[in-house]
Amino acid sequence: MSTVVCPNGHTSTSTDYCDVCGAPIESSAPAQAPEPAAAGAGTATTCPHCGAPASSLALFCEVCGYDFTTGTAPAPVSTPVPVTPAPDPDPAPAALPTPAPDGAESWVAEVWVDPDWYAAQQPEDPMPSAGLPGLVPLRERSVLVGRPSASRNIHPAVDCGTDSGVSRRHCQLNTDGQRWWVEDLQSANGTYVSRAGDPLPTTPIPAGQRKEIEDGDRLYLGAWTRIVIRTALPGEV
Repeated sequence: MSTVVCPNGHTSTSTDYCDVCGAPIESSAPAQAPEPAAAGAGTATTCPHCGAPASSLALFCEVCGYDFTTGTAPAPVSTPVPVTPAPDPDPAPAALPTPAPDGAESWVAEVWVDPDWYAAQQPEDPMPSAGLPGLVPLRERSVLVGRPSASRNIHPAVDCGTDSGVSRRHCQLNTDGQRWWVEDLQSANGTYVSRAGDPLPTTPIPAGQRKEIEDGDRLYLGAWTRIVIRTALPGEV
């Protein structure tokens, strides 16, 4: 005899009304008997390694991989240790101008406006007011004298920019730390050298040839510029 389940969950042998509560059950489906447990399913147990539920017939724990047959625990999973990269060595310092040799004296260039030189040259440009000289420390073995030009990337260490008679690259000063030489770089108006107390020079030094200059010698160039190379006084450099 078939049985059905009423809408309230009662099992009834009557297919029109429930034998228990009397609810109509015309459309109710026959009650299904519970399925027997599958053969060989085994009894419920737990994994001895991680405690997860498992079947007594399982070969391995589905959670941690424990081997129920041999009793072998799963291999521990190693956590990779983060490797901190070694710091980069100190970067190389930026290239600096070549300094004078060790033990060398400190030198300076005095840049003057010389009225006597201006009168001798008779330029058309008006002479600026003569006053105290500009003082330029000479910290490199090779020093350019001239007028700056941003478009030509010319930046002389000894700047004579106000004197239009001075060429962009007028002359070069070089030293071994004890002595100085001057070389005219084919300037338009030449480079002149004289000793302190001597009359104004009238003959420029040959272009492209180095001429040694003594401490206190005077260089004349342009329309009014006089440059004196001397050892620095205490506190000047």
